[in-house]
Amino acid sequence: MQIRRLDTPATDASRIQEQLWLLGQPSLSDYVDFVRDHVAGGETIPRHLIVDLWRTANDHYAKLERKEAGLADEAEILDLPAAMQPAADALAQQDYYRETFDRVPTEIALIQLDRIVASQRHVTLPFVRNLAAQLSSQPQGADLFAFCQPVQRRDAPVEIRRIAEDRFAFMSDSSDMRFHEAALLSPGQISGHSSFGPVSGAVGLFVGLGSNFLSVVRWEDRMVLHNGYHRAAALLMAGYTHVPAIIQTVTRRDELELVASSTVADDPAFYFRAARPPLLKDFFDPQTSIVLPVKKHRRMIEVSFQIRELSVEEV
Repeated sequence: MQIRRLDTPATDASRIQEQLWLLGQPSLSDYVDFVRDHVAGGETIPRHLIVDLWRTANDHYAKLERKEAGLADEAEILDLPAAMQPAADALAQQDYYRETFDRVPTEIALIQLDRIVASQRHVTLPFVRNLAAQLSSQPQGADLFAFCQPVQRRDAPVEIRRIAEDRFAFMSDSSDMRFHEAALLSPGQISGHSSFGPVSGAVGLFVGLGSNFLSVVRWEDRMVLHNGYHRAAALLMAGYTHVPAIIQTVTRRDELELVASSTVADDPAFYFRAARPPLLKDFFDPQTSIVLPVKKHRRMIEVSFQIRELSVEEV
């Protein structure tokens, strides 16, 4: 599979991470800034060369708009094979699944990978290749389902530090780490904590990873990949055409804002109405993609809190 690479000055390989990027899609200014600020040696590359590569890809998309108009509306949805149904039934009982997919009508079915719309602009190439290597034996049935919808997880480690009396830092190599929610906990929900007096309650600030299920958002005949980009790209790289996915169906923009990423919710016309939006298969088209040597970063989430003691007059 031929993949283009951006020519940059030689850099210590241990300090970079190869990312596979889609070119020719908005916004150009964001892409130019990213290359300058985050690509190893990017500040030395003449900006007109970066723009030229992007423009060439954008011209190719103009041709695809004529050649493949409406292709995204033809993605197949097939019933799950009987061999996958028990795994799908078990997944539907998982807390992660119930808490994530409880807003709009949802089903689990086989989707056609190459015609799924892509809203995410990049994937980490070594990670995709490692996942594709796991598929070298061409698993099917329940094994393929478990790859797409992992219940047994091996998440990247998270380092937690207290950096001040009222501040904590969570750090991980995974870009999927995020703040979940703030929740009020009762004393009965707290265990393993010794206090100097009776505890009335606790406020929990939860940080963790996403559900990591391969899922799409469907509106009419079109599906946009929502989660599981690296696994979807690996499956396509390994030669799979149809894979099990969780499908959330929306019928109006208000529902879309509940379940889609902000990128999709802010510009639904582009993803659900454009004649030829970016598709997952474009990651593997040398005319629409390029490998960038990106400086390695760790994701850090800082959580802080504030205490105020007041005297409030009874009413």
